[in-house]
Amino acid sequence: MELDELKQMNAGDLRVKEREAREEIFRLKLKLRTNQLDNPSNYRRARKELARIMTLLRQKSGPVAGAAGAAGSAAAKANDARAS
Repeated sequence: MELDELKQMNAGDLRVKEREAREEIFRLKLKLRTNQLDNPSNYRRARKELARIMTLLRQKSGPVAGAAGAAGSAAAKANDARAS
């Protein structure tokens, strides 16, 4: 699926796509391990698509309060300490 199409989806639709992508990866991984997969690049493509979907879901959910805020303030304090 194209990135533009994914960007236009809402979070609910993206979660459905995420589930479908995870199921496809499971099937492809099984075929890959049993040497039944004709084109191994399909497995890599599916993993990249899942990563795109997960990235868009994170972007739509907004910033995480604890993770970025704490790291950003620690870096700011370190820069202030060096400037003094």
